[in-house]
Amino acid sequence: MNRATAKHLIERYFRQLTEGCGNDDCTNEICASCPDFRSLDSNTAAAKALDLFKVNAKLCNPNPAKKKQDSDLVNKMTDVGNAKENFSDVNHLTETTVCTILSFCEEEGDYSTLIHVLGRIFSNAEALIKSFRSDEPDISKALDSVEATDNDNPEKKTPISEEAGASSSAAAFPDEDVSDPSLEVLVDISALRRVYDKLLSLDRVDAALVNALIYLTPNLELDLEYLDVYGTNPEYLNIFVVVLENTNLHSPEYLEVALPQFCKAMCKLPVAALARLVKLWASYGLTHIRRMMETFQQLITFTVVSNDYDGENLVNDDESVVAGTQCLKLAYYASILAGDVDVEHNEEDIEDPESDELTLHELLGEERLYKKGPRVDPLQKELGVRSVDCIKPLIPHEEFVNESLNDVVEMDKDFTFFKVNAETKFSFQSCPFILNVITKNQGLYYDNRIRMYSERRLTALYSMVQGQQPNPYLKLKVRRDHIIDDALVRLEMISMENPSDLKKQLFVEFEGEQGVDEGGVSKEFFQLVLEEIFNPDIGMFSYDDDTKLFWFNSSSLENEAQYTLVGLVLGLAIYNNCILDVHFPMVVYRKLMGKKGIYLDLSDSHPALFQSLKELQEYGGDVEKDMMLTFQISHMDLFGSPILYDLKEDGEEIPVTKENRQEFVEMYSDYILNKSVERQFRAFKKGFQIVTNESPLKYLFRPEEVELLICGSRKLDFEALEKTTEYDGGYSKDSQIIKDFWETIHSFGEEQKRLFLQFTTGTDRAPVGGLGKLKMIIAKNGSDTDRLPTSHTCFNALLLPEYCSKEKLKERLLKAITYAKGFGML
Repeated sequence: MNRATAKHLIERYFRQLTEGCGNDDCTNEICASCPDFRSLDSNTAAAKALDLFKVNAKLCNPNPAKKKQDSDLVNKMTDVGNAKENFSDVNHLTETTVCTILSFCEEEGDYSTLIHVLGRIFSNAEALIKSFRSDEPDISKALDSVEATDNDNPEKKTPISEEAGASSSAAAFPDEDVSDPSLEVLVDISALRRVYDKLLSLDRVDAALVNALIYLTPNLELDLEYLDVYGTNPEYLNIFVVVLENTNLHSPEYLEVALPQFCKAMCKLPVAALARLVKLWASYGLTHIRRMMETFQQLITFTVVSNDYDGENLVNDDESVVAGTQCLKLAYYASILAGDVDVEHNEEDIEDPESDELTLHELLGEERLYKKGPRVDPLQKELGVRSVDCIKPLIPHEEFVNESLNDVVEMDKDFTFFKVNAETKFSFQSCPFILNVITKNQGLYYDNRIRMYSERRLTALYSMVQGQQPNPYLKLKVRRDHIIDDALVRLEMISMENPSDLKKQLFVEFEGEQGVDEGGVSKEFFQLVLEEIFNPDIGMFSYDDDTKLFWFNSSSLENEAQYTLVGLVLGLAIYNNCILDVHFPMVVYRKLMGKKGIYLDLSDSHPALFQSLKELQEYGGDVEKDMMLTFQISHMDLFGSPILYDLKEDGEEIPVTKENRQEFVEMYSDYILNKSVERQFRAFKKGFQIVTNESPLKYLFRPEEVELLICGSRKLDFEALEKTTEYDGGYSKDSQIIKDFWETIHSFGEEQKRLFLQFTTGTDRAPVGGLGKLKMIIAKNGSDTDRLPTSHTCFNALLLPEYCSKEKLKERLLKAITYAKGFGML
């Protein structure tokens, strides 16, 4: 039996099951016209038609009207002689339709018919909505099954009907088991991808699709903006699903006009529709999400490098870049959803009691600049997932950063749009995933500085009204020998009486010492406070010799105010753009950003415990008998005495078994990372939030980026440091000792370089942006001598004697950095 005959017979059975023969007195039980027949949906009917075809079941003779209708359908789709009508009656596409047109074009040796049909369908919204639907039976699948059956049984012959011919598509398509209703997008993705594979290998197809998109997208934009077409017909989303399966969208033909216009139309979709797209892409997996990400990144980069931007012509006003960025956001969230996500373990935010009194900012009309609380992305809210919920994305966060865009964005203007004109102007800070840490830090810097100037202005206003001396800065006067006590008392008073003073620029004065704080004294203050707070003898934090990290001491005798001070110091350091030499595990920053610690966080905070719990989870023997664990655990207090704690009530009586070991692991982790240090961490977080509660910090930065802001980067580029270093006291970059100095530094190993950086700056890390942002000074400190080099860490200044030889320079420098303690030798 030939293929055309099989198609015709299956079509006959399908129509008999769905439409009947038209005879009201029909007695055929497999005919829809029979009074006893139970109606079938199209998919079930298609599957039944295939079964009836295989057993050569009875076919009714249709009445003349039906016969003529059936004959017209056959002639329209597959009669080669009549196909020269250019398939003008095709009002939507299926895989079978495309294959039929392709077969015709191959026989004719001319693909103009295919090009015409593609252009007509892809330029029409209604046609695309109906195309490649998964609820429309596909004849090709049935025929594949028929041919497989015939090949397995070559002796089996099926009688051929006298009315052999061909017809349009109708066959079985299995119902998809979709557990999430939001993923019910009625597009047969597999068939659509097979069609694109066939089409995109042909000449002129891309040109036809490009022209069709250019014609289609203005209509899409108008429909979505003014007619609420998605609200009345959610299947409107099919258009975007179909178009975005085109794997050539990143090519130059599309990038100039078609793709930018299509992205602008897609941005008009309501948030609910965008969320459906995100979930759909997440279900497709890595290859699809990466293709989407690369397509939109290509559009953004292509547009940015093709244009010149300046203070008047901002990249924020480029509709193509903006649309590409907003579409890239969908791929970003799809990458998060498809990766490892934790949406449950959230820390409770510490909220300040709201006052009914109007603030001066509100009286002056500045409340939009200083509104409390982080922004909430509508798409994030619709999806119910945040960036901070991501444990491991499918695609690394760094791949969503577009460096070309970061090079041209004007952050001072962008900041204004972000804070003031968000409704009318687009800010790239609303899509922070596309910005690198350096650019985001510039935005944070502008926010901090404007806040400082505003507080200074309000102070002047207060003093004019009350006739007092203005105090425009946050001034701390401390004694070196009592730095913790003095700082604690002063900062606690400020946070209680007028916490807004913490938003002023910090100025520190050491009692009995002359000097104006231009950044250096504040830096020294931070260094001395941290040196004392993290002293193991104080007992506020425990230190792990293996990880070189500090953790909250759950048995500490210090009061909560001390931990609040640590949080305040971290917040003030960010606010005043100062790098601190602190060493916390990443879970601390995750907790500061609103997430509780979980089992995976133990890997860097408590690696030995993590390994033990991992072995427990993977143990293949009898857990209860071999491990002999219960839900009662023990840990050491400040004095080395064991403390018992029941993870559950009567935990000592509950053995850990293979069935409950996962629960044990989760409860153990929760106790170590959350419950045991709840009092200390809550006070610590309170101090941090007092300074940063109105800052965009939580919105813009991920936990690892917050660590970078506070502690700096571990990537050290001493070539960049050499280029930006300044010289004083008679040295220049051409001085022989300076040349010897840099040759010596570059010859150092990684650990020696970190020691040098610690010796000179007070921290072994680079600031955000790298060592090139450090502004180190090398000053001459006398002629040849046996004295060691010294440093002023508060000014990043190295005092270097003019040694007589390179060998002596290296020996003296190594001795200085190796035996230096704390923050320098001076």
